Amino acid sequence: MVKEQNSKQYDLEERTLEFARRVRAFAKKLPKIQANIEDGRQLIRASGSVGANYIEAN
Repeated sequence: MVKEQNSKQYDLEERTLEFARRVRAFAKKLPKIQANIEDGRQLIRASGSVGANYIEAN
């Protein structure tokens, strides 16, 4: 039995960029109350760091 190697290319840079964009769009839709503003800022920073960490690791 011959095992097939996974030839799928991972486009993680593109996917992490799209993730950050979608998180930012979600955060913009949240009601503008103090808790959401603070949490939204942290959420945006965290979602952007995913891609930055991936790029730095490569």
